[in-house]
Amino acid sequence: MIKTITKIGNSQGIIFDSALLQLARLKVGDEVNVEVHSGGTISITPMEPAVIEPSQAAETAKRLIQKNSELFRRLS
Repeated sequence: MIKTITKIGNSQGIIFDSALLQLARLKVGDEVNVEVHSGGTISITPMEPAVIEPSQAAETAKRLIQKNSELFRRLS
């Protein structure tokens, strides 16, 4: 797919049409990693969202509640 670099405000950019975003499984607001390789090749890789296991989330919540129990009691 050939794209043209265009002026966007004070910068330059490439417009990704909706078909390209769908093919890449991306949407507005997604984070990507941009790498420039030798020879000038640029790769754009979607960042994987952080996945927290339910048991890890529960343990973290318990620690937070225990550490701040007095604060939570005053706020209730």
